[in-house]
Amino acid sequence: MINYNGSLISEEELQLTNQNRAFKYGDGIFETIKLQNGKIVFLEDHYFRLMASMRMLRMKIPMKFTLEFFEEEIKKTTAAFNSNLLRIRINVYRKDGGLYTPLTNDVDYIIEVKEITSNVKEVYKLDLYKDFYNYSGLLSTVKTTNRMLNTLAAIYAEENDLNNCVLLNERKGVVEVTNGNIFIVKGNTIKTPALTEGCIKGITRKKVIEIIEKHPDFTIEETSISPFELQKSDEVFITNAIVGLQPVTNYRKKEFKTEIGEKIGKSLSLMTITA
Repeated sequence: MINYNGSLISEEELQLTNQNRAFKYGDGIFETIKLQNGKIVFLEDHYFRLMASMRMLRMKIPMKFTLEFFEEEIKKTTAAFNSNLLRIRINVYRKDGGLYTPLTNDVDYIIEVKEITSNVKEVYKLDLYKDFYNYSGLLSTVKTTNRMLNTLAAIYAEENDLNNCVLLNERKGVVEVTNGNIFIVKGNTIKTPALTEGCIKGITRKKVIEIIEKHPDFTIEETSISPFELQKSDEVFITNAIVGLQPVTNYRKKEFKTEIGEKIGKSLSLMTITA
């Protein structure tokens, strides 16, 4: 079952027209959220990012779109599932009609749910994707439904026996990976690309930064990172809402340790449980 504008229907019942703006123009945004043991993980953070994205894209936010509203809609949609681990995706897009200029800024929404299993991998291979760039700028920090670059990079990874690819911006700086944010460790310093590099304003990224800021042994820098720095790092790890923290073991011919990433990953897991 999926939730279409508040009504629970089967996937087969969902009818999107040829005027759907998310389909025609990528005129939509989405949030991916994890439900673990009946708890919606970091819901408040996801909600505020969704609202900020709608405002940035000049979508009209309905009065009913409160935090409590989305919590109830998610619970209603997940009630039929007997799994302790679910992926929730909230899709919001402008209503049908218009060319580049929409007929209205009113929105529709869809909430879809999938069962998932824990998928942190012991061996995780990474490389650069250099065919196209993820251009820096504020719009790149928003999770729009235009994910062509991520799709092409994911295909490249599959074709080359990789688990993921690093996306670069027009200055050839590291931005993120196809499905999450990236961190590098060198000595006691942990770096992640600044939002000005064009990376998604990830919720798990934010939580990991908070963990590192409180840790007495490490410092965090949000900055520009070159592929050369990636190669010379002691450790590399990636983050997203579903996996949490995934240590990287291989980048090209380089093999990484995973001790620090695993330690931070445990702190993140505790934060997920207690938040």
